[in-house]
Amino acid sequence: MSNVCEICGKKKAVGGVITRRGLAKKQGGIGMHVVKNNKRVFNPNIQNVRVNVNGTVKRMKVCTSCIRSGAVKKAC
Repeated sequence: MSNVCEICGKKKAVGGVITRRGLAKKQGGIGMHVVKNNKRVFNPNIQNVRVNVNGTVKRMKVCTSCIRSGAVKKAC
């Protein structure tokens, strides 16, 4: 099973971490220089939730933003 929200389709996003060296210009240096750009992955906060769907209880993988916004009705 993939790590994707079944409501909004939120999934992994790729980004980067920029490493800089040097002294900033406003501190008297010649400026910050980019040394390295490492790739990284931003994972969504996916939870396994029991949800009421048309009167039946079903397990779904849902992101926390969908849970908080009320997009799903949690089963008790």
